[in-house]
Amino acid sequence: MNSAGSRLPRPTVEQLSRLVPLDTLSPSRLKEIAASAALERGARGSDPLAALKGGARSVFLLQGEVLLVYDKGGTMVVVGGTDDARHALNRREAPLVRSKAITDVELLVVDGDKLDVLATWDGVAAAAASGGPEPAIASAALRGGVLAQLPPEHIDELMQRFEPLKVRRGDVVIREGEEGDSYYVVESGRFQVERVIGGVKVVLAELKAQDAFGEEALVSEAKRNATVVAITDGELLRLGKADFNQLLREPLLRRVRFEEASERVRDGAVWLDVRYPSEYQYDKLPGAINVPLSEVRNMFAVLDRSRDYVVYCQSGRRSAAAAFLFAQQGFRVWLLEGGLWAAEKRD
Repeated sequence: MNSAGSRLPRPTVEQLSRLVPLDTLSPSRLKEIAASAALERGARGSDPLAALKGGARSVFLLQGEVLLVYDKGGTMVVVGGTDDARHALNRREAPLVRSKAITDVELLVVDGDKLDVLATWDGVAAAAASGGPEPAIASAALRGGVLAQLPPEHIDELMQRFEPLKVRRGDVVIREGEEGDSYYVVESGRFQVERVIGGVKVVLAELKAQDAFGEEALVSEAKRNATVVAITDGELLRLGKADFNQLLREPLLRRVRFEEASERVRDGAVWLDVRYPSEYQYDKLPGAINVPLSEVRNMFAVLDRSRDYVVYCQSGRRSAAAAFLFAQQGFRVWLLEGGLWAAEKRD
């Protein structure tokens, strides 16, 4: 790489906004991607993707022409600036064997792991903004409802591990951008969920008694995607991250490796792809249904509860958040361990 010269400057937000699925991210998220992405050159006749195979990186063609050679003999020529070039060269349906630069080329290399984290962050924030039902797990609910599927000893432990927390009007309980360290249930009072979008504070939702919040960052292992402020005096129940993972997250997230997941699908389960439609279009698993993370709560009344589902995304972050939300609603759902990246490493 860089055979035609030194590394180029960082890409611009405008360049990133033309690419898929980056075009779904907010400008602030694109700035974060731009800070870690790189522009690279490849010489005519070279294999510009040779050094970029494997790992969680997405490579886009900005200028020039590239021949892609796929497993089982398929080929494709991608020209910079066309609609095909909006999609990553190495994230297509068929496994890529090699590539050849027909002309000198300019490539954009994006950290796929960072992209997946930011997609998770934006997805759960969009879910809250959509007005869908919020997951509610209050102290009374811990002994009944959908969480009755938890082992009885876990429910008893939960009742003991929740810590009462009194708050005053104006107190900030969690702040956007911070690390997630606790899960909260509202016992009394009212709380406002807000997020800064384009420099403007936007109110996403209002929480009241028996509403819960904070699970998105804990399940998806991302930073807080919104700020929660007390708009009255009130009382919360707080559960630490370690207890949440042990007593709520792990019992509800039934993880399976690709082989077992595939066997479940052969036996009648359905793949649920919770990535953006643009990602789903190019490397979806056979028969998969696309339910983007931001739309999960809207699908509670749509999906057949008599079916089994296996949820996946690129890395397992977004699918963990989605699987947790579905499990709370009583769906029989399994989580593909490690996402599609783990399946790729297996091949």
